Amino acid sequence: MSDTALKRTLTPALLWGLGVGYVISGMYFGWNLGLEKGGTGGLAIATFFVIILYTCFSFSYAELACAIPKAGGAYDYAERAFQKDLGFIAGLAQIIEFVFAPPAIAIAIGTYWNLAFPQVPVIGGAILVYVLFTALNIYGVKAAAGFELAITILAVGELVLFSVLTLPHFSATKFVHNAWPHGWGGAFAALPFAIWFFLGIEGLANIAEETLNPQKVIAKGFGWAILTLVILCILIFIAAIGIGGWESIVYLRSGETSDSPLPLALGKIFSPDHFYYRVLIGIGLFGLIASFHGLLLASGRASFEFGKIGNAPKILGAIHPRFQTPANALLFNSVLGIIIVCTGKTGEIIILSVFGALTLYIISMLSLIRLRKKEPQMVRPFRVPFYPLTPVAALLLAIISLAALCYYNGFLATLYFGIMAFFFLVFKLYKK
Repeated sequence: MSDTALKRTLTPALLWGLGVGYVISGMYFGWNLGLEKGGTGGLAIATFFVIILYTCFSFSYAELACAIPKAGGAYDYAERAFQKDLGFIAGLAQIIEFVFAPPAIAIAIGTYWNLAFPQVPVIGGAILVYVLFTALNIYGVKAAAGFELAITILAVGELVLFSVLTLPHFSATKFVHNAWPHGWGGAFAALPFAIWFFLGIEGLANIAEETLNPQKVIAKGFGWAILTLVILCILIFIAAIGIGGWESIVYLRSGETSDSPLPLALGKIFSPDHFYYRVLIGIGLFGLIASFHGLLLASGRASFEFGKIGNAPKILGAIHPRFQTPANALLFNSVLGIIIVCTGKTGEIIILSVFGALTLYIISMLSLIRLRKKEPQMVRPFRVPFYPLTPVAALLLAIISLAALCYYNGFLATLYFGIMAFFFLVFKLYKK
């Protein structure tokens, strides 16, 4: 086998597990920080439009993934539709998304471990999961995907059980209390945290090279995954807020914001030593681990592709001779992730990841529209329904979200675009 060829082993069931697994941690933490920005009403409005964005984007992206099943994902689509410069920008945005998202999840895992075992420090637990799951991903994609499917099923079951236990205690009065603390501006400010509900599903495209018959099963993976996630999002939003109001799942007694909204909600019903509380906290770790592990897998493929084509040091594009996995890319991403974890700034890390995601969405939708005109005869095993309305809707919503993100996060926007500009300059000088 070639030293740059990835092994095809993934089935439709494994794809569903990966698609849901990439994203499911967004149901467990992160989204609640949007309540601080917009309250129940502001985050609800933001989430409504984000659901439309991701539904339109997922089916549009599935067309690209089926037509061009390569590990580079957004890079390959933009490079073919336009040219290498825009392809580089899309690929770099993708790497930023996938490198910044896992540290935020790792911190949440450390927080959950700390709740169950106070002797385990949050940052120490986060670093430990990086070491363990980087090793698993290096060992093999089939083993990694099989593990992902198993823990994703457990994580989905835990969210359903959480909803069953909490919905009987739903209070409409508490749900709507102080629902619009910052007016319509709060809805725009809450957008990155609504996006966190679904961020990462595009990672399915990055494992197309390792999928059996990708032209047929990738679209099914996107479709079933987004349907599952929309249902879970609505359930968790209503159940968690409806117990004690939005403030109760945002703020700790100290006044600081929390990375564990579901345990806070459960604490309104059960004591910390109650059987259901401990069981749900324990199983809740599976949801976080599913996303962390899945995004490590996707980020390794994105960095691997950049190294393979020469947009990054060639060593990142090497395949492990025994396991046939992108070991160097996985190790590189792990080191970066551990450095980011040590900052401990979950909210800022999430926002930087969302900046990368929105850039990727905008360029990918432009690539889809461009390729329909540029290469009408391209083999497209799956065509997005209601073209061009579907990709245009995703494009417009992504642009609005990016503009709002810049407006409400000026410093982080400057940092993000500064990183993009620096590496683009290095790329141009290197290529010259």
